[in-house]
Amino acid sequence: MNKTALITGVTGQDGAYLAKLLLEKGYRVYGLVPRRSTDVRWRLRELGIESELSYLDGDMADACSLQRAVIKSRPDEVYNLAAQSFVGASWDQPVTTGIVDGLGVTHLLEAIRQFSPETRFYQASTSEMFGLIQAERQDENTPFYPRSPYGVAKLYGHWITVNYRESFGMHASCGILFNHESPLRGIEFVTRKVTDAVARIKLGKQRELRLGNIDAKRDWGFAGDYVEAMWLMLQQDKPDDYVVATGVTTTVRDMCRIAFNYVELDYRDHVVIDPAYFRPAEVDVLLGNPAKAERVLGWKPRTSLENLIHMMVDADLARVAKE
Repeated sequence: MNKTALITGVTGQDGAYLAKLLLEKGYRVYGLVPRRSTDVRWRLRELGIESELSYLDGDMADACSLQRAVIKSRPDEVYNLAAQSFVGASWDQPVTTGIVDGLGVTHLLEAIRQFSPETRFYQASTSEMFGLIQAERQDENTPFYPRSPYGVAKLYGHWITVNYRESFGMHASCGILFNHESPLRGIEFVTRKVTDAVARIKLGKQRELRLGNIDAKRDWGFAGDYVEAMWLMLQQDKPDDYVVATGVTTTVRDMCRIAFNYVELDYRDHVVIDPAYFRPAEVDVLLGNPAKAERVLGWKPRTSLENLIHMMVDADLARVAKE
């Protein structure tokens, strides 16, 4: 019998790639979609899978809608990818971020506990929980020190998942994913902001790119690789938490250099440092240690940062050319 999965945040970058992976594995996939007046399914269309999913109305802030989604889909696996996921916006919307990214996880766990206790659950945790890093390389035992409302809310979601696992014996696992990008990344995220600007500058539609702290370091991987780790976590006999990362850290400056060099431009001619883009509390360095994921799950990243950025620039060049 084929498995059934319910994905919250199915219209986001990770949700779209995960849905594609699960469909390829023969799953029936339900996607939880909140009511929005804008087009939210464009990523699913780009991957050619929009018509292959079953959609359920629901919102992480509405516990009743999550209960209905669990009852209707009767899922073998639930992947909670829904979030207010832009770190910068979390200072402007701290309460919304807390409700969706923190309390919403409790709503979903409680719905599963009451109506489908055998369901396996995946929680999308984040490297932003490490924040002010307490170790040079961060792994599953590194203490957390979040530096944004987003990181704080995600830490609540992480610990409530651990609590339900230990309190009720639920098969609930957390993936502590470091930064992962793709051509489907939202334009507000720095990697996509850079690759979109590179395309526009190359095609003569933009002259400069304004950024904040370009000396911040991040561990960047490809979202298409990372969703496989999510799936592998729920195939294990025992639930657990895993860091998913490349183990390589790169500055925003070097990421810009890679993107601009790809189209034979010098980033120094176009990047402008703008104090408006500095955050109230900066996370200077993130560097993950994925040894446990490699050892237990057999997972390794396959896409280098250079190939990832090239992929994203190519996609944005194609998009901008059509405008």
